[in-house]
Amino acid sequence: MNDRYDVVIAGAGPAGGQCARDLAARGYDVVVLETESEDEFPRQSNKSTAGTFPSMMSSFGIPDDVVMQYTDSVVLESPTDHYVREQPGAVLEFADFKRFLVEDSREDGAEYRFDARVTGPIMENGEIVGVEYNGDEEVYGEIVVDATGPSAPLAKELGVSDLKRENHAIGIEYEFEGIDVDRPGFADLHDAMMLRLDHEIAPGGYSWIFHTGEDTAKVGLCYIQNAYHKRYAKDGYTIDDYISHWIETDPRFDDAERLEGRQHRGSAHIQMPGQMHTDRFMAIGDTVPTVDPLWGEGIHTCMKSGRAAAATADSCLKHGDLEPNAESLEVYETLWHRDVAPNVSNRQLMTKMLYLAENERYDELMADLNRLDDETLAKANSGNFRAIAKLLGVRDLPMLAKFVKRELL
Repeated sequence: MNDRYDVVIAGAGPAGGQCARDLAARGYDVVVLETESEDEFPRQSNKSTAGTFPSMMSSFGIPDDVVMQYTDSVVLESPTDHYVREQPGAVLEFADFKRFLVEDSREDGAEYRFDARVTGPIMENGEIVGVEYNGDEEVYGEIVVDATGPSAPLAKELGVSDLKRENHAIGIEYEFEGIDVDRPGFADLHDAMMLRLDHEIAPGGYSWIFHTGEDTAKVGLCYIQNAYHKRYAKDGYTIDDYISHWIETDPRFDDAERLEGRQHRGSAHIQMPGQMHTDRFMAIGDTVPTVDPLWGEGIHTCMKSGRAAAATADSCLKHGDLEPNAESLEVYETLWHRDVAPNVSNRQLMTKMLYLAENERYDELMADLNRLDDETLAKANSGNFRAIAKLLGVRDLPMLAKFVKRELL
């Protein structure tokens, strides 16, 4: 096998796979190192609910055959109310989606090495020049990209990753059949992606039902293991206890049965990104981290981060005399903040404010959402403070005072 490439990528998730697609399409020699075996890929890393939107599908040329169900609406639920917004979407079969990225980039010449567990960087004169994997094997590249997610073996060694334990989100998901997706008293979830705000079910987080056709759906919940979760958490409850409690108490699951082998567990960090690059190196995807803090959508942002890294690598490599040092690769961080996750700081604050609210306020929020126009809601979702203010009132002053004291002082 070759041991020298233009770009070495660690991790074959959405970020790493898309970065490889873009680089291979430009004619660069690129290799992707993936921990899992090719026969089982991506059994261990099949951890995403994989809800996304047409903008991602069209921007990255994703085929219909990796889609489990196209959806027509997004539903927000509180303990006693709901809000429905017409919004086309797609629920992907995540494993098929990841395999597509591998095969599509291979067709353009990308090389994949499976059963390749990255163990650390190869350093020369204080710069990364390659990657060690499986203990004693080596591969070299002009640029190295870490797309391994929270494990971040390269980013951590280089002092780029600074993922905080208190910002660690965990999630669990089952797939069911026999769900009553149009239960009286609840929103109609046919062709819908539903997110529920209810501290009884997901304290300091949210739960979901994503319709996948007929009476089947993906059902899960997640929360960040921080003070917002602890404020509402039940003593001794694990994430498995919370999802069991929901399934046992929600009448939509009365006749539902779990599909064998269709359980997923995942984690991500919800925090502001810090440094994302250094000499000859970029960190992408959930290594950064990249997942949207408010609603947890990570596929689109991970894909965009992979594309930003590929464009940055191209800008250096196409000029033979341009060294891929930290100064040259700084354009990646510019692209990240402009294209991948603009307004990320505002969305972080919105997330914390949302999870601070009581269940009763979630019920009132549904009424607020139903009374406001689509333009205002779109601006609020993007982090516009004036639009957010229209969702708040005198009733929220105690909560806002607590929020300011906790987060801003």
